[in-house]
Amino acid sequence: MADPFQDVDAAGAEFITLFADAMDVRQAEPVMEEIVAAYLAMLPLGPDATVIEVGAGAGAVSRRIAAHAAPAKVIGFEPSHGFVAEARSRATGLANLSFQQADGTELPMADGSADAAILHTVLTHVTNPDALITEAVRVLKPGGALVVCDADFSKATLSSFANDPLDICAREFVRGYVTDPFIVGKLRGMIADAGLTLDHFGVQSRVVTNPQSMLPWVEVTTKGMVERGDIGQPLADALIQEHNRRAANGTLYGYQAFATAKATKPG
Repeated sequence: MADPFQDVDAAGAEFITLFADAMDVRQAEPVMEEIVAAYLAMLPLGPDATVIEVGAGAGAVSRRIAAHAAPAKVIGFEPSHGFVAEARSRATGLANLSFQQADGTELPMADGSADAAILHTVLTHVTNPDALITEAVRVLKPGGALVVCDADFSKATLSSFANDPLDICAREFVRGYVTDPFIVGKLRGMIADAGLTLDHFGVQSRVVTNPQSMLPWVEVTTKGMVERGDIGQPLADALIQEHNRRAANGTLYGYQAFATAKATKPG
C-alpha cells in the first residue's frame, strides 16, 4: 500500500479535509506548540528575512512560523493543490504568509534566496528525502538555517497493555500511511551528507490522551481494512468505539517521539 501522503490529491477531498483538520488538532497540542516554538527560537530572523516551509500541508505550522517571524516573509510550498487551497482558506490575518503549489525537489526560488527552510513532518512521507534536503540547501543563503522536525513512527503506539487490539490501528497507520518510519534514525547522517553543520538534535515525547488527536489513525485504518476485506464492519466499529471509550474515561494512551534537527549552511 503506497503512502497516500505521496499524492494527497489522488487520495481525494475527504482525505484532504480529514487530515487538514487533524493537523490543526495535532499542532494545537501543548507539546507540539512547544516543539515548534523551540525550533523557531533557534532562528534569528530579521524583518527582511525569507522563511520557507517545504511540504506545508494545510498550513498548521506555516501559520505559527508567520506569526513568529512577522514582518519577515513566509512561503509555504506544498505539492497538493487540495492542501494549498485548504492552507489559503485557513490563513487569515497573516499578511506576511503565502502558499504556492510546488514539489519540494523543485522549488521556484533562486539559489541562496532563503534565510531559513523548515521541513515539518515531511521526510517520513517521501521516497527520496535526500532530494528535499539537497533542494532546501540550494535555496538557502550561506549561513542560512535548515530545520527538520519529524516523527519517529517506528516508536508509535496506541497500546496500553500486551496484545492491545487498538494498537493494530497504530501499526496499520505506520504500514499504510508512512513511507519511512525510521527517518529520524537516519536524519543526522543525511544532514552531514548534505554538507551542513548540525547545531542541534533533540527528541521529545508526544503523549496523546485527548479524544481527537489519534482518532484519524483509527478511522482511516479501520475503513481501509474493511474495504480490503481484512476485517468486518462490526470489528471496525468496535475499535472506534474502544478508542472513544478510553478517551471518555481518561485511559486513552498514544505515543510518538518527535525529533528536531537544526543545521547551518556553511558560509
